[in-house]
Amino acid sequence: MTESVTVTSPLLPPLAEFIPYLEQIWRNKQLTNGGPFHQQLEQALEEYLGVKHLCLFNNGTMALLVALQALNLTGEVITTPYSFVATSHSLLWNKLTPVFVDIDPVTCNLNAENIERAITPRTTAILPVHCYGIPCDNVRIQQIADAHGLKVIYDAAHAFGVNRYGKSVLNDGDLSILSFHATKVFNTIEGGAIVCHDEETKQRINYLKNFGFSGEASVQSLGINGKMNEVQAAFGLLQLQHIDSAMAARRRIAVYYRSALEMIPGITCLAVPDEVEWNCSYFPIWVGDNYPASRDEICSLLKNNGILSRRYFYPLINQFSFYQQFAGQKDVSLPVAERIAAQVLCLPVYPDLQHDTQQRIVDIIAALSRAKSKTIPIAC
Repeated sequence: MTESVTVTSPLLPPLAEFIPYLEQIWRNKQLTNGGPFHQQLEQALEEYLGVKHLCLFNNGTMALLVALQALNLTGEVITTPYSFVATSHSLLWNKLTPVFVDIDPVTCNLNAENIERAITPRTTAILPVHCYGIPCDNVRIQQIADAHGLKVIYDAAHAFGVNRYGKSVLNDGDLSILSFHATKVFNTIEGGAIVCHDEETKQRINYLKNFGFSGEASVQSLGINGKMNEVQAAFGLLQLQHIDSAMAARRRIAVYYRSALEMIPGITCLAVPDEVEWNCSYFPIWVGDNYPASRDEICSLLKNNGILSRRYFYPLINQFSFYQQFAGQKDVSLPVAERIAAQVLCLPVYPDLQHDTQQRIVDIIAALSRAKSKTIPIAC
Protein backbone atom coordinates (compact mmCIF):
# COMPACT_ATOMS: atom_id res chain seq x y z
CA MET A 1 0.00 0.00 0.00
CA THR A 2 1.51 3.34 -1.02
CA GLU A 3 1.45 6.44 1.15
CA SER A 4 -1.24 8.95 0.21
CA VAL A 5 -0.05 12.18 -1.38
CA THR A 6 -2.34 15.18 -1.07
CA VAL A 7 -2.86 17.84 -3.73
CA THR A 8 -1.05 20.42 -1.60
CA SER A 9 0.67 20.51 1.74
CA PRO A 10 1.63 23.18 4.25
CA LEU A 11 5.22 24.02 4.89
CA LEU A 12 5.89 22.50 8.32
CA PRO A 13 9.06 23.70 10.06
CA PRO A 14 10.49 21.43 12.78
CA LEU A 15 8.47 21.51 15.99
CA ALA A 16 11.58 22.45 17.97
CA GLU A 17 11.67 25.79 16.12
CA PHE A 18 8.13 26.60 17.20
CA ILE A 19 8.50 25.88 20.92
CA PRO A 20 10.41 29.13 21.71
CA TYR A 21 7.54 31.12 20.19
CA LEU A 22 5.03 29.32 22.40
CA GLU A 23 7.19 29.96 25.45
CA GLN A 24 7.36 33.66 24.55
CA ILE A 25 3.57 33.84 24.22
CA TRP A 26 3.31 32.29 27.67
CA ARG A 27 5.68 34.91 29.07
CA ASN A 28 3.90 37.76 27.26
CA LYS A 29 0.56 36.68 28.75
CA GLN A 30 -1.28 37.96 25.66
CA LEU A 31 -2.98 35.44 23.41
CA THR A 32 -4.83 37.73 20.99
CA ASN A 33 -6.04 41.32 20.40
CA GLY A 34 -3.03 42.57 18.47
CA GLY A 35 -0.24 41.13 20.58
CA PRO A 36 3.51 41.39 19.89
CA PHE A 37 3.69 38.54 17.37
CA HIS A 38 0.63 39.88 15.53
CA GLN A 39 2.32 43.26 15.16
CA GLN A 40 5.63 41.70 14.13
CA LEU A 41 3.99 39.53 11.47
CA GLU A 42 2.09 42.45 9.93
CA GLN A 43 5.31 44.43 9.64
CA ALA A 44 7.29 41.46 8.34
CA LEU A 45 4.70 40.67 5.68
CA GLU A 46 4.46 44.29 4.55
CA GLU A 47 8.21 44.29 4.02
CA TYR A 48 8.40 40.84 2.41
CA LEU A 49 5.47 41.39 0.05
CA GLY A 50 6.30 44.98 -0.85
CA VAL A 51 2.99 46.48 0.29
CA LYS A 52 2.29 49.60 2.36
CA HIS A 53 -0.43 48.38 4.72
CA LEU A 54 -1.54 44.86 5.69
CA CYS A 55 -4.23 43.83 8.19
CA LEU A 56 -4.11 40.30 9.57
CA PHE A 57 -7.24 38.17 9.96
CA ASN A 58 -8.17 34.83 11.48
CA ASN A 59 -8.96 33.45 8.01
CA GLY A 60 -9.19 34.55 4.40
CA THR A 61 -12.97 34.35 4.18
CA MET A 62 -13.33 36.75 7.10
CA ALA A 63 -10.89 39.08 5.34
CA LEU A 64 -13.10 39.00 2.24
CA LEU A 65 -16.24 39.71 4.26
CA VAL A 66 -14.67 42.69 6.00
CA ALA A 67 -13.07 44.06 2.81
CA LEU A 68 -16.47 44.30 1.14
CA GLN A 69 -17.95 45.86 4.26
CA ALA A 70 -15.12 48.38 4.45
CA LEU A 71 -15.94 49.73 0.99
CA ASN A 72 -19.68 50.18 1.76
CA LEU A 73 -20.72 48.33 -1.38
CA THR A 74 -24.31 47.80 -2.51
CA GLY A 75 -26.10 46.19 -5.46
CA GLU A 76 -24.19 43.98 -7.89
CA VAL A 77 -20.57 42.87 -7.99
CA ILE A 78 -19.09 41.28 -11.11
CA THR A 79 -17.02 38.22 -10.32
CA THR A 80 -15.80 34.86 -11.61
CA PRO A 81 -17.63 31.52 -11.51
CA TYR A 82 -14.23 29.77 -11.58
CA SER A 83 -13.17 30.06 -7.94
CA PHE A 84 -13.71 28.64 -4.49
CA VAL A 85 -17.18 29.40 -3.13
CA ALA A 86 -15.80 31.74 -0.45
CA THR A 87 -15.38 34.38 -3.16
CA SER A 88 -19.09 34.63 -3.95
CA HIS A 89 -20.29 33.59 -0.48
CA SER A 90 -18.64 36.73 0.88
CA LEU A 91 -20.78 38.80 -1.48
CA LEU A 92 -23.99 37.16 -0.36
CA TRP A 93 -23.09 37.62 3.31
CA ASN A 94 -22.82 41.34 2.53
CA LYS A 95 -26.22 41.28 0.76
CA LEU A 96 -24.51 41.87 -2.59
CA THR A 97 -25.53 40.14 -5.81
CA PRO A 98 -22.78 38.18 -7.57
CA VAL A 99 -22.85 38.57 -11.35
CA PHE A 100 -20.81 35.82 -12.98
CA VAL A 101 -19.03 36.43 -16.28
CA ASP A 102 -16.89 34.14 -18.38
CA ILE A 103 -13.14 33.70 -18.01
CA ASP A 104 -10.08 33.90 -20.23
CA PRO A 105 -9.18 30.46 -21.67
CA VAL A 106 -5.44 30.92 -21.03
CA THR A 107 -5.20 32.59 -17.62
CA CYS A 108 -8.52 31.28 -16.19
CA ASN A 109 -9.05 34.79 -14.81
CA LEU A 110 -11.98 37.10 -15.53
CA ASN A 111 -12.12 38.11 -19.17
CA ALA A 112 -11.97 41.90 -18.99
CA GLU A 113 -14.16 42.44 -22.06
CA ASN A 114 -16.90 40.32 -20.50
CA ILE A 115 -16.76 42.53 -17.42
CA GLU A 116 -17.70 45.65 -19.36
CA ARG A 117 -20.66 43.96 -21.02
CA ALA A 118 -22.05 42.90 -17.63
CA ILE A 119 -22.10 46.36 -16.04
CA THR A 120 -25.54 47.69 -15.11
CA PRO A 121 -26.73 50.73 -13.13
CA ARG A 122 -26.64 48.51 -10.02
CA THR A 123 -22.98 47.49 -10.43
CA THR A 124 -20.69 48.90 -7.73
CA ALA A 125 -17.56 46.74 -7.87
CA ILE A 126 -15.51 44.06 -9.57
CA LEU A 127 -14.17 41.07 -7.61
CA PRO A 128 -11.57 39.27 -9.75
CA VAL A 129 -9.46 36.30 -8.63
CA HIS A 130 -5.76 35.80 -9.41
CA CYS A 131 -6.49 32.17 -10.27
CA TYR A 132 -3.65 29.73 -9.45
CA GLY A 133 -1.50 32.80 -8.72
CA ILE A 134 -1.56 34.04 -12.33
CA PRO A 135 -2.28 37.80 -12.22
CA CYS A 136 -5.42 39.27 -13.72
CA ASP A 137 -5.32 41.90 -16.47
CA ASN A 138 -5.09 44.66 -13.88
CA VAL A 139 -4.57 47.50 -16.37
CA ARG A 140 -7.71 46.77 -18.37
CA ILE A 141 -9.78 45.99 -15.27
CA GLN A 142 -8.76 49.29 -13.67
CA GLN A 143 -9.57 51.18 -16.87
CA ILE A 144 -13.07 49.69 -16.85
CA ALA A 145 -13.51 50.42 -13.15
CA ASP A 146 -12.40 54.03 -13.52
CA ALA A 147 -14.66 54.59 -16.53
CA HIS A 148 -17.71 53.38 -14.60
CA GLY A 149 -16.85 54.51 -11.07
CA LEU A 150 -16.43 50.99 -9.68
CA LYS A 151 -14.32 49.60 -6.84
CA VAL A 152 -11.93 46.70 -7.49
CA ILE A 153 -11.27 44.08 -4.81
CA TYR A 154 -8.84 41.32 -5.75
CA ASP A 155 -9.24 37.86 -4.28
CA ALA A 156 -5.52 37.12 -4.10
CA ALA A 157 -5.81 33.92 -2.05
CA HIS A 158 -3.44 32.17 -4.49
CA ALA A 159 -1.11 35.11 -5.08
CA PHE A 160 1.20 35.28 -2.07
CA GLY A 161 4.59 36.52 -3.25
CA VAL A 162 3.52 36.89 -6.89
CA ASN A 163 5.21 39.79 -8.70
CA ARG A 164 4.68 41.22 -12.16
CA TYR A 165 7.48 43.28 -13.69
CA GLY A 166 9.13 43.10 -10.26
CA LYS A 167 6.18 44.57 -8.34
CA SER A 168 3.65 42.85 -6.12
CA VAL A 169 0.24 42.22 -7.67
CA LEU A 170 -1.22 42.83 -4.20
CA ASN A 171 -0.95 46.57 -4.82
CA ASP A 172 -3.54 46.42 -7.62
CA GLY A 173 -7.11 47.64 -7.13
CA ASP A 174 -8.61 49.15 -4.00
CA LEU A 175 -8.00 46.13 -1.78
CA SER A 176 -6.39 42.70 -2.11
CA ILE A 177 -7.28 39.72 0.07
CA LEU A 178 -4.88 36.93 1.00
CA SER A 179 -5.56 33.50 2.47
CA PHE A 180 -3.12 31.88 4.89
CA HIS A 181 -5.01 28.59 5.09
CA ALA A 182 -2.94 25.49 5.74
CA THR A 183 -3.07 24.53 2.05
CA LYS A 184 -1.59 27.81 0.82
CA VAL A 185 2.00 28.63 -0.16
CA PHE A 186 2.37 30.60 3.08
CA ASN A 187 0.16 29.66 5.99
CA THR A 188 -0.63 30.50 9.59
CA ILE A 189 -2.62 27.24 9.96
CA GLU A 190 -5.74 29.35 9.41
CA GLY A 191 -5.47 33.02 8.57
CA GLY A 192 -5.72 35.77 6.01
CA ALA A 193 -5.05 39.43 5.37
CA ILE A 194 -6.28 42.55 3.61
CA VAL A 195 -3.79 44.71 1.74
CA CYS A 196 -4.74 48.39 1.46
CA HIS A 197 -3.08 51.62 0.38
CA ASP A 198 -3.46 54.11 3.22
CA GLU A 199 -3.47 54.35 7.00
CA GLU A 200 -7.07 55.59 7.16
CA THR A 201 -8.38 52.49 5.36
CA LYS A 202 -6.25 50.23 7.55
CA GLN A 203 -7.70 51.84 10.68
CA ARG A 204 -11.26 51.33 9.42
CA ILE A 205 -10.50 47.66 8.66
CA ASN A 206 -8.97 47.21 12.12
CA TYR A 207 -12.14 48.62 13.70
CA LEU A 208 -14.32 46.28 11.65
CA LYS A 209 -12.34 43.15 12.54
CA ASN A 210 -12.65 43.97 16.27
CA PHE A 211 -16.44 44.28 16.60
CA GLY A 212 -16.33 47.91 15.42
CA PHE A 213 -14.56 49.15 18.57
CA SER A 214 -12.64 52.40 18.10
CA GLY A 215 -11.85 52.56 21.81
CA GLU A 216 -12.65 50.70 25.00
CA ALA A 217 -16.06 52.37 25.33
CA SER A 218 -16.79 53.32 21.72
CA VAL A 219 -18.27 51.27 18.88
CA GLN A 220 -18.38 53.15 15.58
CA SER A 221 -19.42 50.46 13.09
CA LEU A 222 -20.99 47.03 12.69
CA GLY A 223 -17.86 44.96 13.17
CA ILE A 224 -17.09 41.30 13.67
CA ASN A 225 -14.45 39.17 15.37
CA GLY A 226 -11.81 38.64 12.69
CA LYS A 227 -8.64 38.94 14.75
CA MET A 228 -5.64 36.64 14.30
CA ASN A 229 -4.37 35.17 17.58
CA GLU A 230 -0.76 35.09 18.77
CA VAL A 231 -0.23 31.37 18.08
CA GLN A 232 -1.22 31.82 14.43
CA ALA A 233 0.97 34.91 14.12
CA ALA A 234 3.95 33.14 15.68
CA PHE A 235 3.51 30.23 13.28
CA GLY A 236 3.47 32.73 10.42
CA LEU A 237 6.71 34.36 11.59
CA LEU A 238 8.36 30.95 11.65
CA GLN A 239 6.95 30.07 8.22
CA LEU A 240 8.30 33.30 6.80
CA GLN A 241 11.84 32.22 7.67
CA HIS A 242 11.45 29.23 5.34
CA ILE A 243 9.24 30.67 2.59
CA ASP A 244 11.96 31.38 0.01
CA SER A 245 13.31 27.83 0.08
CA ALA A 246 9.76 26.49 -0.02
CA MET A 247 8.88 28.48 -3.13
CA ALA A 248 12.16 27.50 -4.78
CA ALA A 249 11.25 23.84 -4.19
CA ARG A 250 7.79 24.44 -5.68
CA ARG A 251 9.33 26.00 -8.78
CA ARG A 252 11.62 23.01 -9.30
CA ILE A 253 8.63 20.70 -9.06
CA ALA A 254 6.64 22.83 -11.51
CA VAL A 255 9.52 22.88 -14.02
CA TYR A 256 9.73 19.09 -14.01
CA TYR A 257 5.97 18.61 -14.31
CA ARG A 258 5.86 20.96 -17.26
CA SER A 259 8.76 19.35 -19.15
CA ALA A 260 7.42 15.83 -18.59
CA LEU A 261 3.69 16.37 -19.09
CA GLU A 262 3.88 18.56 -22.17
CA MET A 263 5.23 15.52 -24.00
CA ILE A 264 1.89 13.74 -23.50
CA PRO A 265 -0.67 14.55 -26.24
CA GLY A 266 -3.86 16.05 -24.85
CA ILE A 267 -2.33 17.36 -21.61
CA THR A 268 -2.01 21.13 -21.32
CA CYS A 269 -0.20 22.93 -18.49
CA LEU A 270 -0.89 26.39 -17.10
CA ALA A 271 0.75 29.19 -19.11
CA VAL A 272 2.87 31.56 -17.01
CA PRO A 273 3.67 34.95 -18.57
CA ASP A 274 7.36 35.84 -18.81
CA GLU A 275 6.89 39.00 -16.74
CA VAL A 276 5.34 37.09 -13.81
CA GLU A 277 7.30 35.73 -10.86
CA TRP A 278 4.96 32.85 -10.10
CA ASN A 279 4.62 31.16 -6.72
CA CYS A 280 3.56 27.72 -8.06
CA SER A 281 0.65 27.71 -5.63
CA TYR A 282 -1.08 24.98 -7.67
CA PHE A 283 -0.18 22.88 -10.67
CA PRO A 284 -3.30 22.49 -12.80
CA ILE A 285 -3.40 20.48 -16.00
CA TRP A 286 -6.20 20.34 -18.54
CA VAL A 287 -7.19 17.04 -20.10
CA GLY A 288 -8.19 17.75 -23.69
CA ASP A 289 -10.28 15.81 -26.17
CA ASN A 290 -7.19 14.33 -27.81
CA TYR A 291 -6.15 12.60 -24.59
CA PRO A 292 -7.68 9.12 -24.85
CA ALA A 293 -9.16 9.07 -21.33
CA SER A 294 -11.22 11.51 -19.30
CA ARG A 295 -10.06 13.82 -16.55
CA ASP A 296 -12.04 11.78 -14.03
CA GLU A 297 -10.33 8.56 -15.15
CA ILE A 298 -6.93 10.11 -14.42
CA CYS A 299 -8.19 11.33 -11.05
CA SER A 300 -9.51 7.89 -10.12
CA LEU A 301 -6.37 6.08 -11.25
CA LEU A 302 -4.15 8.42 -9.25
CA LYS A 303 -6.36 7.90 -6.21
CA ASN A 304 -6.14 4.11 -6.62
CA ASN A 305 -2.37 4.54 -6.48
CA GLY A 306 -2.50 6.53 -3.26
CA ILE A 307 -2.20 9.97 -4.90
CA LEU A 308 -4.89 12.57 -4.30
CA SER A 309 -5.41 15.12 -7.06
CA ARG A 310 -8.22 17.67 -7.15
CA ARG A 311 -10.71 18.92 -9.74
CA TYR A 312 -10.11 22.53 -8.77
CA PHE A 313 -12.43 24.30 -9.69
CA TYR A 314 -15.27 21.93 -10.45
CA PRO A 315 -18.15 22.47 -10.57
CA LEU A 316 -18.43 26.17 -11.30
CA ILE A 317 -19.87 28.24 -8.45
CA ASN A 318 -23.06 29.05 -10.37
CA GLN A 319 -23.62 25.32 -10.95
CA PHE A 320 -23.95 24.51 -7.25
CA SER A 321 -27.57 23.83 -6.38
CA PHE A 322 -27.54 26.59 -3.75
CA TYR A 323 -26.79 29.22 -6.41
CA GLN A 324 -29.57 28.05 -8.70
CA GLN A 325 -32.09 29.98 -6.59
CA PHE A 326 -30.70 33.35 -7.62
CA ALA A 327 -32.18 35.07 -10.64
CA GLY A 328 -30.24 34.57 -13.84
CA GLN A 329 -27.77 31.98 -12.52
CA LYS A 330 -29.43 28.91 -13.98
CA ASP A 331 -29.21 30.01 -17.60
CA VAL A 332 -26.06 32.15 -17.54
CA SER A 333 -23.76 31.39 -20.49
CA LEU A 334 -20.18 30.62 -19.45
CA PRO A 335 -18.82 28.34 -22.19
CA VAL A 336 -15.11 28.88 -21.51
CA ALA A 337 -15.42 28.39 -17.76
CA GLU A 338 -17.56 25.29 -18.29
CA ARG A 339 -14.97 23.74 -20.62
CA ILE A 340 -12.06 24.56 -18.32
CA ALA A 341 -13.89 23.20 -15.26
CA ALA A 342 -14.67 19.95 -17.07
CA GLN A 343 -11.00 19.40 -17.97
CA VAL A 344 -9.01 20.66 -14.98
CA LEU A 345 -7.03 18.52 -12.57
CA CYS A 346 -4.62 19.92 -9.99
CA LEU A 347 -1.65 17.67 -9.29
CA PRO A 348 0.25 17.50 -5.99
CA VAL A 349 2.76 20.33 -5.51
CA TYR A 350 4.38 21.09 -2.17
CA PRO A 351 7.98 21.55 -0.97
CA ASP A 352 8.43 18.01 0.38
CA LEU A 353 7.12 16.24 -2.72
CA GLN A 354 9.76 13.64 -3.57
CA HIS A 355 10.99 13.35 -7.15
CA ASP A 356 10.24 9.62 -7.35
CA THR A 357 6.63 10.31 -6.33
CA GLN A 358 6.37 13.07 -8.89
CA GLN A 359 7.84 10.75 -11.53
CA ARG A 360 5.26 8.11 -10.61
CA ILE A 361 2.46 10.64 -11.10
CA VAL A 362 3.73 11.49 -14.58
CA ASP A 363 4.21 7.80 -15.41
CA ILE A 364 0.61 6.98 -14.42
CA ILE A 365 -0.77 9.71 -16.69
CA ALA A 366 1.47 8.59 -19.55
CA ALA A 367 0.67 4.92 -19.03
CA LEU A 368 -3.07 5.58 -19.05
CA SER A 369 -2.69 7.42 -22.34
CA ARG A 370 -0.79 4.52 -23.92
CA ALA A 371 -3.17 1.90 -22.57
CA LYS A 372 -6.31 3.71 -23.71
CA SER A 373 -4.80 4.37 -27.13
CA LYS A 374 -4.22 0.63 -27.56
CA THR A 375 -7.46 -0.30 -25.75
CA ILE A 376 -5.60 -2.73 -23.50
CA PRO A 377 -5.90 -3.13 -19.72
CA ILE A 378 -3.64 -0.90 -17.63
CA ALA A 379 -1.54 -2.12 -14.70
CA CYS A 380 0.04 0.32 -12.23
